[in-house]
Amino acid sequence: MARALITWGGWDGHQPDVVAALFAGWLREAGMEVEVTDTLTCFDDPARLEELSLIVPVWTMSEIGKEQAEHAAAAVAAGVGLAGCHGGMCDAFRANVTWQFMTGAQWVAHPGDDGVRYDVRMVSDDALVAGIGDFGVETEQYYLHIDPAVKVHAVCDFPLVEGPHSPNGPVQMPVVFTKRWGQGRVYYNALGHQANVIEHGPAAELMKRGLLWAAR
Repeated sequence: MARALITWGGWDGHQPDVVAALFAGWLREAGMEVEVTDTLTCFDDPARLEELSLIVPVWTMSEIGKEQAEHAAAAVAAGVGLAGCHGGMCDAFRANVTWQFMTGAQWVAHPGDDGVRYDVRMVSDDALVAGIGDFGVETEQYYLHIDPAVKVHAVCDFPLVEGPHSPNGPVQMPVVFTKRWGQGRVYYNALGHQANVIEHGPAAELMKRGLLWAAR
């Protein structure tokens, strides 16, 4: 049976425990064995990590040990999948560049904070987004610093809220992207400020597909 590890913690405002439970339910419904933990000591044993099919981090900010990050990166490079959303993956462990290199992006701002209304547009013909169609959300709009190697599947438009970024003119910001890290698949979805953003509708479908796509 395929095995997934979900580890959660960090800033409570992103409801990491609730999001972790949501993901665990989806993966179990898909037939996976799922371990859920609220500690990063799960990254201490590299041999155990490499036995997994999927790692799902749900950690906003916080700190990870250098060796823990290296163990996670080595496991993904060996073929373990990595998938996550919002701050739980790409605003985790801000001081660790190995983590940022592997995940493909780093949050830097959400102009307008929570409650911004914007559209998510599909921009690839990949099976990850096929048939979903564009949709609107009202939540934080993430401004990300992005690895140019990622494959973008969905975007949103900036600026919608005025700020120091506005004079640069309109830009398309990735919302859903994938990349490879060694033999491993990496999936990220910028939605998910809280569980209610991704627990239903197109956002949920995107996340379900991403989790299963990443898992080997």
